[in-house]
Amino acid sequence: MVDTHSHLLYGVDDGPQQLSESLQLLEHAVMQGITAIITTPHAKHPMYDVPYEIVLHQVHTLQLEIEKRAWPIKLFPGHEVRINENILKSITTKQLHTLANSNYLLLELPSETIPFYCKEIIRLLVASGITPIIAHPERNGAIRQNVALLEQFIRDGALAQITAGSIAGHFGKKIQQFAMDLIEARLVHTYGSDVHNISTRPLLFEAGLDYLEKMKQLDMVDLFLENNERILENKQLLIAEPIVKSERKWWHLFTK
Repeated sequence: MVDTHSHLLYGVDDGPQQLSESLQLLEHAVMQGITAIITTPHAKHPMYDVPYEIVLHQVHTLQLEIEKRAWPIKLFPGHEVRINENILKSITTKQLHTLANSNYLLLELPSETIPFYCKEIIRLLVASGITPIIAHPERNGAIRQNVALLEQFIRDGALAQITAGSIAGHFGKKIQQFAMDLIEARLVHTYGSDVHNISTRPLLFEAGLDYLEKMKQLDMVDLFLENNERILENKQLLIAEPIVKSERKWWHLFTK
């Protein structure tokens, strides 16, 4: 299994601060059956902007530690890129990592809003051969209030990634329900842990998959795991036509 979203590199963002913490997270990943992880530290974020070369250096360092322990897991470089107006230039000048050197880019939106230029950035990326994958749309306030925004981004060529912890209920029942509604509406295409640490932002990769199975979403489990593999192979992802619910059904989730 492949995890396409992780904060494993130490001392660079809000993930682990020590090598020992990174290794602890990797051990947990091995125990959950993960065989490959794309490391995605923050880039162009208001608080963190991990340099391109630092990502390569730490991935190499951690892979050597993995090999010393004979763990069956491989790391790949990536970034979780906060949307900005200069993304395309930053990619072409080797300032940003795509996911595992593929044509897929993990794109982060602000927590509560969507910048006015988001639609244009998505179109520019797609036109240049880069497919943006929107990270954790279930946790964006604007999308929770208007799901049609996410649907339009997908119809413009973007994809979306759901977080394991959201499905497992780590962020609360409302986020969990909204995540499941997005899955049922076929508005998400890949799956990532977004792991940061052992305590407050744990891996939960297995827990999310278990919940999907419990909710009889076996086809989506297969789809997510297949698409995660396809990102590593830089292949076209499997995409279903969105099935969007009525506005009323979405709306009731976030009224007080």
